[in-house]
Amino acid sequence: MARALLEQLWTQAGADVDFCQRLQFTGSDIQLPSTFAVGTLASASIAAQALAAQQLWETRGGVEQQIRVDQRHALAMFRSERYLRIDDQVPEDTWSPLTGYYPTGDGRWIQLHTNFPHHSAGVLQILDSVATREAVAAAILRWKAEELEAVLAQAGMCAAMIRTEQEWAKHPQAQAIAALPVFEIRRIGDAPVRSLPASTRPLSGIRVLDLSRVIAAPVAARTLAQHGADVLAVGAAHLPEIPLLVMDTGRGKRNTRIDLRSAPGLQQMAQLMQHADVFLQAYRPGALAQFGLDAETLAARYPGIVVLSLSAYGQQGPWSHRRGFDSLVQSASGIADTEGQAAHLSGPGKLPCQALDHATGYLAAFATMIALRRRATEGGSWQIRVSLAQTGQLLQSLPRQALNTQDAELTAAEIAAYSEITTSGFGQMQAIRPVEQMPLCSPYFFLPAMPRGTHVPQWGTDV
Repeated sequence: MARALLEQLWTQAGADVDFCQRLQFTGSDIQLPSTFAVGTLASASIAAQALAAQQLWETRGGVEQQIRVDQRHALAMFRSERYLRIDDQVPEDTWSPLTGYYPTGDGRWIQLHTNFPHHSAGVLQILDSVATREAVAAAILRWKAEELEAVLAQAGMCAAMIRTEQEWAKHPQAQAIAALPVFEIRRIGDAPVRSLPASTRPLSGIRVLDLSRVIAAPVAARTLAQHGADVLAVGAAHLPEIPLLVMDTGRGKRNTRIDLRSAPGLQQMAQLMQHADVFLQAYRPGALAQFGLDAETLAARYPGIVVLSLSAYGQQGPWSHRRGFDSLVQSASGIADTEGQAAHLSGPGKLPCQALDHATGYLAAFATMIALRRRATEGGSWQIRVSLAQTGQLLQSLPRQALNTQDAELTAAEIAAYSEITTSGFGQMQAIRPVEQMPLCSPYFFLPAMPRGTHVPQWGTDV
């Protein structure tokens, strides 16, 4: 199944499917407990970007090699944040106790996502509730699920009613993206060819601005970094972060802080853009237009730029501007309901990992490398568009299996074998290393993870 999906993705990108013969899947294909083919999605999405890196490397003088992707290692990487350790300790859990599933007054379920302080405060204000799970649960019982979902979304909060897959298929948002591919690669402007010089790494000399948080888009940027890109993650002091995810997805990157609300901040961003190859962002569609950072403006100002845009529910449809996270898309799209039914739970279930996040990140990196190769051979400015909902649609399209709770969890021995230990800005970090084995241009992180704001807002010279 992983090879079939890999070839499907490669074909969709307009690439020669015969190139997939350069990659071999190894190891056990036993996946984590789920009725969905999470293991297939993990292996194929990681393999797709590995092949794109190889193709880009061959474009700049590299030679053919056999690539291997261990399928259990791929599953471990899809849980990378779960297995990270600092000085042999589990990092502090900042997951909000209010996040989760709640029954509503009309016999349905709703999921709240309150892991950022302003989201938690906003939900409590709307519910007129104190900050305990018991009080929130009692308040939610006074609402109908769809009504509360709409009120919270209107207020910019993060929630989703638990739908069945059949209900989601009839929903206007699902219908708006139903015919879209899992990723879009489109030319958005003319620019001269930017050929790439010979190099020992696929992405050496490629500069990536990473304006993203949480998992999916940061994973995309981390993936580009592991192949040699100079990645500068840009945050701001007023934007909340989840420390564990900063640690995990910050590997291989420099990071800095720029406040786009200020004139000096906009000037700093413009200076960085002058020499950027990739602009990566995961804000809601249109959110950065006020700063002149939408794809069309960037292509006009910086010909040859590759713009990667990631959203929760897609770039079109009535929910295109709605805030969302992996678990919320699972809830809205019927995945949570199906998993709950398969496990005979009294309420919703969930995937055994943040599969939509991680797969979307790897698919975004894959599509970005395809676009960079096209820029190197035919020129142009390019836009990549991906969403968690479109990745969820892909997962839901794959063959299902009966839920087998005996499916093997990753063992401590496996996790240790797939991990690497480095000195980071947080302490001795144990984390899952890159999955793909590429002997002639091995993926690795040149830089350790560091706290946000460690670096000055300028490009490096030593990646």
